[in-house]
Amino acid sequence: MVFEDEAGQSLTPPRARTWGRRGCTPVVRVRGRGSGRVSMVGLTCCKPGQRSRLICAVREYRGREGEPRGFGWRDFRDLLVRVHAQLGGPIVLVWDNLRLHLAKPLPAFIEANSHWLTVFQLPTYAPDLNPQEGIWSLVKRDLGNLAAADLGQITRAVKRRLEQIQYRPDTVDGCLAGTGLTLGS
Repeated sequence: MVFEDEAGQSLTPPRARTWGRRGCTPVVRVRGRGSGRVSMVGLTCCKPGQRSRLICAVREYRGREGEPRGFGWRDFRDLLVRVHAQLGGPIVLVWDNLRLHLAKPLPAFIEANSHWLTVFQLPTYAPDLNPQEGIWSLVKRDLGNLAAADLGQITRAVKRRLEQIQYRPDTVDGCLAGTGLTLGS
């Protein structure tokens, strides 16, 4: 079973808790000015009796002409083919109702590969049912107090945190347990 979700991060850090001396409000100054965004797509892979896996892709968007703003339907298609090759078996994919997931070429691809790919759509807004949301929460928690000077610094921090999570299957299992879903044999 594979759960998919997307996320993004800009130069503006997310709100996070921090500490400071009593009476002194801590302020995180953002040094970087300019546009840009880091887009992320992640797949949480779970199979009874095997360790959980996290497969992800990261893309920078710097606002240049002709540069893709995020992931397109071809990127999702290619990622699914890569995941199928890595996992070496049929995939039951669970994802949200993102407009991109419903683009005409993607359902045609799913139909053409129905022998190894089965897709279930989550309800319109159900982050509590997708363990990948827990992964994004862990990644963004570490970005809360990062005042990045440029987009590359955010990209490096995101990739480093995703890599740390990839080497800790118990963390991925914890995100699955946080949804209340269980995988039976």
